[in-house]
Amino acid sequence: MWSDDQLHGVAVSGALARAAELRLRVTGRSDLRPARWVVDLFKAARMRPCTFTTEVVREGSRIVLVDVTLTQDGERVARASATFLKPSESAPGEVWEPADRPSPPPLDVAPESDEPRVPFVHSESGWSQNFTEHQNASRKGSWSSAIPVVPGEPLTPFQAVAAAADGASMVTNWGTKGVEYINTDIALTLAREPVGVEIGLLATDRVEHDGIASGTTAVFDRAGALGTVTVAALSNARRTVDMGGVEYSDDGQRRSASRV
Repeated sequence: MWSDDQLHGVAVSGALARAAELRLRVTGRSDLRPARWVVDLFKAARMRPCTFTTEVVREGSRIVLVDVTLTQDGERVARASATFLKPSESAPGEVWEPADRPSPPPLDVAPESDEPRVPFVHSESGWSQNFTEHQNASRKGSWSSAIPVVPGEPLTPFQAVAAAADGASMVTNWGTKGVEYINTDIALTLAREPVGVEIGLLATDRVEHDGIASGTTAVFDRAGALGTVTVAALSNARRTVDMGGVEYSDDGQRRSASRV
């Protein structure tokens, strides 16, 4: 909604993650899983053909680092770095973890599904797909199932969570007047891969000074906590994404809605 010709950050991050996974597959390393995913969104990607170049920066016995660059018309528009690590036994010592963890919407509100659909949003109004209800100053959460990166190609759990991670900006920067900040990056860390392609985000922190905002969200699925996302964002009030009068349908259509 920033621009009719602008490719959404969800699509950019998901496509970059697909390229990183494909490069890992070429190395033959099936013993690793994604643990860190960082994306720099330094130029608006457009509704144009995308080219991805990848490089294995480091390969060790327990780690592989892959860099990915997205270009359009020969110009770089985004880059990403993936860290894949080898699972092992947990260390024996006890370490603090929070007692309270986020949970998905109830099944009677959001039945299990691997099909793309309009995200569910949570605020003081509870869980719903009615965005108008959530244009407020309360803490936000979201629950979504990602769109396949390539039509006809099964979406992997890593692609799903990498795509959904861009939603951390909406979850942390959506207030009473809409989304007035645009994120310049995504930093996702994962302790495990998601179970399926349904991904939840819950705002856990936000700090803003002089038009620069830092937002943090918890990442979870139906099996529990996965990791965290942080995003840096710039004030973009002149091009606010006003969610208060918009409804989406699962066929991807956007229409005006009456305000509550």
